[in-house]
Parts: sequence; C-alpha cells; structure tokens
Amino acid sequence: MKIYSAIQIGDYHQNNCEDHLYIGEYGKNIIICAVMDGCTTALESHFASTLVGKILKKICVEKGYKEFIEQEQKSLNIEENLKSVLKDLLNELKITKNQLMIDSKELLTTLIILLFDKNSDEGIILAIGDGFVNINGKITEFEQDNKPDYLGFHLSEDFETFYNSQKQKIEFNKIIDLSISTDGIFTFENLATKKTKDEINVIDFLTTEKTNCEKGEMLNLKLKKLENEFGLKPTDDFSMIRIIK
Repeated sequence: MKIYSAIQIGDYHQNNCEDHLYIGEYGKNIIICAVMDGCTTALESHFASTLVGKILKKICVEKGYKEFIEQEQKSLNIEENLKSVLKDLLNELKITKNQLMIDSKELLTTLIILLFDKNSDEGIILAIGDGFVNINGKITEFEQDNKPDYLGFHLSEDFETFYNSQKQKIEFNKIIDLSISTDGIFTFENLATKKTKDEINVIDFLTTEKTNCEKGEMLNLKLKKLENEFGLKPTDDFSMIRIIK
C-alpha cells in the first residue's frame, strides 16, 4: 500500500494556503488520513485547518502510547474508532478555544477524514463540509452550495446529537485506489500557456491515472505536468491524499 499526498495554494490566494492535510496511524492497525479546508471569509482560516491536523497528530500519538502501556485493548469496529477520534478532536478544539480565547470564526474548517483497518480491510470516510472522494472508481462529490458545514459550528453541541446528525459518511471494504480531496480539485483553470493541444480530465488524471506511481512524489509530479504542459492550476487551495494498494 502506497500513500501519496499533495497540497498547493490556489492561484487566487495571495498570503496563506487555507488547506491542510494529515496522514498518521491510529494504533497498530488503523491508518488515518484527513484533508481540511479553512473558510476563506473567516478569520485566519489557515490556522483552523492546521490546528485540526495538529490535534489529529496528538490523538494518534496518545493512542500509540496507550496501546503500548495497556496490553489488552477493547476491540472497536471501524465506525466506533471514527467516533472516538472525532469526539477527542472536538474536545481538544474546545480546550484550545478556551485556553487561547479564540473566536468561533477562527475555527471554521471543513474536514474529510478516512480511517482504514489494515487487518480487516474495512474503512470509513466522514465528510464535514464539502469536498471530493473517489473509492475504487466510485466518485462522491460533497457539494453544499458554497455554504459548507464547519467543525467550528458544533463545538457547543452535544456530541452524540452532532455525530448522529452526520449523513456524509461512507463505509467500504478494501482499498484498490482511493482518493480524498478538498474542493480545490474542482477549480483547475487555464492560467498559463499550454505546451500541448491535447485536453485532459483533471480529476481522472489525479485520481485514477497511475503514471509515476512508483515515486512518492507522484501527485506533485502530476500537478507540475498539469501546469507546465496543460496550463492548468487550481484557483482555490487544493489538498489531496491518494492510496493505491
């Protein structure tokens, strides 16, 4: 199994990339991947997306320590693990908000999070807000008419009520070729001089085409090809994780 990632500031953004991504291990057997997209109209939204990534890292590190210390662990299915991660994430966001006296408008970011159990080959994806998922050739677009849901809206809610209201959830078995991305994947436009007369389907090229899959920088090489040969760049910030097995 190979995991590739890429992140790029949108051409219409000048100062900060408001996307962030995280790849880690939740215990011995579960892979966590996540992409976040901060709200452009909020306050310093690059901070929110980055903060979520740092908290996910903390959760994974603590899970590793806990498994090392406690020899016997309660066995949870893949959704129970997702629920546990999300609960810890929201709790940590609340603590950080209070400690730093952060305004709610500074915590507006979308989240697409993937958990995959390497032993059982079971996986789950939850999207809070908008974005893109391709699971073994089946594409799901999460579109919320430019009014996406954000994690920061839910910090004061009862967790069980919040979790049970989440409908953008996909369970799957086995990974052949899987991608998750922020909505920047939909924003590639001709912003430079093309060196070829050929046309290209950006989404297919990024999520199914496998040239250079032997290289860890496959996605970044694809981004360079899109720009240098086809004149295509994302106008909005773009982050993507792709897993090929």
